[in-house]
Amino acid sequence: MNKRILIVDDEEHIRQFTRINLEYAGFDIIEAPTGEDAIELCEQKNPAVVILDIMLPGIDGFEVCKILREKYPKLGIIMVTAKSQDVDKILGLQQGTDDYIIKPFNPQELVLRIQSLIRRINIDEIEEESSENKIIDGIFKLDLYSRSFYKNNKEIDVTPTEFTILKNFIERKGKALTREEIMKATWGEEYSADTKIVDVNIRRIRAKIEENPAKPEYLETVWGTGYRWS
Repeated sequence: MNKRILIVDDEEHIRQFTRINLEYAGFDIIEAPTGEDAIELCEQKNPAVVILDIMLPGIDGFEVCKILREKYPKLGIIMVTAKSQDVDKILGLQQGTDDYIIKPFNPQELVLRIQSLIRRINIDEIEEESSENKIIDGIFKLDLYSRSFYKNNKEIDVTPTEFTILKNFIERKGKALTREEIMKATWGEEYSADTKIVDVNIRRIRAKIEENPAKPEYLETVWGTGYRWS
């Protein structure tokens, strides 16, 4: 299992604090003070997860996230933001972030979020490819072996979080799921955050799979409840 974590922050004391706690939890840590360095290190070191601060010299965290997501669809990305910043704006501007955490944060909370994200990425438990590792629903196919998603046999790039959300929906086709249920099934029982992160991921998924995201055909809104895969 890849347990390499890239910490991207221009403040050295924050990188050191985060590094000490994550190394204590058993992770292999690399660091980058700028977005440019982060992009280069991702290519060289192949981290499983990037802890990405928004405010960086040069290109900011949003642009770094966009670049990394386009190059590495299955990379785990956790965005870090200051408490004073507008969470709604952060969620709305995400370019494929799997999760976010607000500074100052509890190191144990960050560890739990990384562990949850790595579980969603990790496929070591699947030893060989077979038909049992595929979930097919009409024109859609989930390949559990490669963690790939297809529409009409054409692969659609999805993040680890989006893949997990799609898998939960398709396996429970027709059932209306609340935001709380989606959050627990995707991020884990220990996860605590604003449920708007669910809405952000739903919007991103719709943009990728729906002909008209404003009038979704597959991933429907159930008013007063949540969402349903139909």
